[in-house]
Amino acid sequence: MAWDVTVPDTCAESHIDQTAREACSAANKAAANKIVKYGALSASHIFLPVAVETAGTWNQSAIELIQEIGRRITAVTEDTRETVFLFQCLSIALQKGNAVAFLATLDAV
Repeated sequence: MAWDVTVPDTCAESHIDQTAREACSAANKAAANKIVKYGALSASHIFLPVAVETAGTWNQSAIELIQEIGRRITAVTEDTRETVFLFQCLSIALQKGNAVAFLATLDAV
């Protein structure tokens, strides 16, 4: 199995027209682009694109992948909250990345 993670900016000028009309459109577009980019990989691997918009929406295959990983962790730990914990950890990582990107836009004083 192989996956590639991309985080498109929900409010980027190239996405804003579509994301204003339809939730997850930037993530779905990014995931579709990754499938095309890694199309040759499907002969030897299971490929899943993981696209999470900066606003926090996930493409469907990413959700399914994280849910499956969470189920497998739960099978080992017997803690039914593992999937929720995994989504929380990844959401915090996204928020930290957003904060770094935002701070980089500020002029140094």
